[in-house]
Amino acid sequence: MISIVCGIVNLSSGRVIADGNNIQTDYRAARSKIGLVPQELATDSFESVWATVNFSRGLFGKAPNPSYLEKILRQLSLWEKRDNKVIALSGGMKRRLMIAKALSHEPKILFLDEPTAGVDVELRRDMWDMVRGLRESGVTIILTTHYIEEAEEMADRIGVINHGELVLVEEKTKLMQELGKKQLTLQLQTPLPTLPEKLRLYQLELCQEGSQLVYTFDTQQKNTGISELLKSLNQEGIVFKDLHSSESSLEEIFINLVRKNKESA
Repeated sequence: MISIVCGIVNLSSGRVIADGNNIQTDYRAARSKIGLVPQELATDSFESVWATVNFSRGLFGKAPNPSYLEKILRQLSLWEKRDNKVIALSGGMKRRLMIAKALSHEPKILFLDEPTAGVDVELRRDMWDMVRGLRESGVTIILTTHYIEEAEEMADRIGVINHGELVLVEEKTKLMQELGKKQLTLQLQTPLPTLPEKLRLYQLELCQEGSQLVYTFDTQQKNTGISELLKSLNQEGIVFKDLHSSESSLEEIFINLVRKNKESA
């Protein structure tokens, strides 16, 4: 899909509109608004960093803008390497250079195809700081990633693809609210051998050899049932010494969605 939108692969049917421009009938206008950071590292090894980024900008018909290119290279910690040949760069630096090339012509839409695969923690942090800045400036960013925590931290909207099928597209906060579950974990003062009959009305699970009670509830319901549960525990003489709540992560939601999709197939 990314290759089609970016003009690398010809589509066989349908149409793609990028910022109001058809990628087939208005190719130049559409392509000039799109930046791509591919998963593979593909650069001219014997060109300098500066020449590579400057040439990339010129490919899109953009007038020279040394100050803008300098800004990008500085943000990506590449300014000191501007005269170095690409072949002399480390893997992390080459990844930064791919981002600089993608941003050289000031695109309105930026595709990041697993940009942090195989990069160190420091570079990943720097990249996300830059992505946040681009997002705030109005650039639309499409990120593909296998790191669910990145999507959870960065994205406004989430799309889940399973075996080439788009399972859903939803606002992240709404997705977390609708599909996420909350759990209340109570650490008991005295372990229970079994769950009392009256407590089996609740979605309770006895864990840690009877020393924990885990209550799962729906955040969308007006009545979570927590107050009734605590009252029932008191009536049964069950004392807890600690409690904490947690909610589903995006990773758990993703796994559940994929699992349901497999079961319905």
